[in-house]
Amino acid sequence: MKINKRQVIETTVAVAVGLALLGGGFWSGWAAGVKHPQVITVAQATNIVPPAAASTSLADFSTFWQAWEDINNLYLRNPSVSSTAKVYGAINGMVQSLGDPYTEFFTPADSQQFQQDIAGNFGGIGAELGMNAQNQIVVIAPLTGTPAATAGLKPEDVITAINGSSTDQMSLDQAVNIIRGPIGTKVTLAVMRSGWTSTQDFTITRANIQVPIVTFKMMDGNIAYIQLAQFDQTAPQLFYNALVQAMNDHAQGIILDLRNDPGGYLSAAVNLAGYFLKPGSLVVSEVGRTVGTTTYTAQGNGALDNFPMVILVNGGSASAAEILSGALHDDRNIPLIGEKTFGKGTVQQLVNLSDGSSLKITVAHWVMPDGEIIEHKGIMPDYVVPLTDTDIKNGVDPQLQKAVQVLQSEIK
Repeated sequence: MKINKRQVIETTVAVAVGLALLGGGFWSGWAAGVKHPQVITVAQATNIVPPAAASTSLADFSTFWQAWEDINNLYLRNPSVSSTAKVYGAINGMVQSLGDPYTEFFTPADSQQFQQDIAGNFGGIGAELGMNAQNQIVVIAPLTGTPAATAGLKPEDVITAINGSSTDQMSLDQAVNIIRGPIGTKVTLAVMRSGWTSTQDFTITRANIQVPIVTFKMMDGNIAYIQLAQFDQTAPQLFYNALVQAMNDHAQGIILDLRNDPGGYLSAAVNLAGYFLKPGSLVVSEVGRTVGTTTYTAQGNGALDNFPMVILVNGGSASAAEILSGALHDDRNIPLIGEKTFGKGTVQQLVNLSDGSSLKITVAHWVMPDGEIIEHKGIMPDYVVPLTDTDIKNGVDPQLQKAVQVLQSEIK
């Protein structure tokens, strides 16, 4: 899959360890550092001349270069550590200083893995991870039909340890890198869930994750149930196929199930909104510090802009799932049913670097049509219906039952 330099991605998941090459800003800081009286000769450094478009913001890099030389001269195992690894480590430290779990560096190998992941085919346990307001690693959504879902992981579960190692001070990419492993092997997660008094261990067998993007069925004689697992590049076509089937089956209403949908491509969310909103209706605005403001509007034919509909959401509904559900709620007052959404409201831009590595960096907020910024707040449904462990154990889905009830009322 080709992702150009300005490809916008708003996925919540940290899918691989992220490191990258040091760019032109590195030299601009060093240039300021040489004004100091101490002279430091740097060996094994290349491509330090900044590009013409490099930032004019200067930093004193004399201390950095001194540390570089001291490590090279004094560190016991220095011969076994490449200069590239040190540069990657320096950049990773700079990224960590931002305090933003969604800004990451990827080495060339991890960059390739990341792009495969967002294409919808990857290995692991099938759980999207994120960071909560307390900087804890949490499950955003166990993807439908994956080992994580089968094992019983739930949105907002806090992962306190992986294979016995505490996740305190662990980054998202580090956690995912540990959870990944050969297909058929096991990983043990210590999990704390709201209402529990102690952690519980979940031992999960890793598998090749083939994400089932769209699930369709007819319910109650006249209701089309469409579940969307994530907004990947195949989602628009698969969703269209489901809508065609719904119309062929003479559906009179739609339940759109976005529970445990962690998001994906913004373009997919805007595409789907075009079926349900009048052309030109605002879907979402992107408001950033340097990227300015960009509005995204419905571009479809609006063929179902008056069609009865309800949307199921929960704590695993994030990013593009929140954008679509929020837009339809704000514009058409479509009822939302379930539990509060995750609250992933920032934009990440993927920048490809010269050696095949890449940077995923937060550049803007998503602003909903009603002016709300959902970051860390989420969207509260119109009908709050909890789904308990007992419900899951007994195969009962009160959220779906409520959706059928509300939709049948709207149809009548």
